Amino acid sequence: MNWKFLMVALLVGGFMLYLAGCSKTSEDKLAGTTTTCDTTNVSYSKQVVPILQSICYSCHGQGNTAGSGGIDLSTYANLKVYALNGYLVGNVRHDPGFVPMPYGLPMLPSCEVNTIVAWVHQGILNN
Repeated sequence: MNWKFLMVALLVGGFMLYLAGCSKTSEDKLAGTTTTCDTTNVSYSKQVVPILQSICYSCHGQGNTAGSGGIDLSTYANLKVYALNGYLVGNVRHDPGFVPMPYGLPMLPSCEVNTIVAWVHQGILNN
C-alpha cells in the first residue's frame, strides 16, 4: 500500500512540475520571441518608435486619431505627455483602471512592454 501511495505522489508531483514549466517565458519562446530583451539604455528612436509604428500608429498616429479619442502618439512631445502622466505604462501593462492597449487585442509581448516601461523609468529621453 505504501508503494502505491508513493507512486501516486510521484506522478502527481511530476505532473505539477510539468505544469509549472508552462509560463509567459515559454509562451514567448513558442511565439518565436527567443531573442534577448535588452532594456538597458533604451533609445526612443531605435527601440520605442519602432514598437509604436508597428502597433500604435494605426490608431494613434498622425491623421489616424478619429476613433481613438484624438490621442496622437506620433511625436516625442505628444508621447511624453502620456509617459509623464502614467497612462502609457498603465495602458500597455494592462494595469487596473487603465484602458488596455492595444485596444481589444492581447497585451504586447513582454519584451515590448518592458522596453516601454524601461524607457519611461530611464527618464523619457528623446534619444
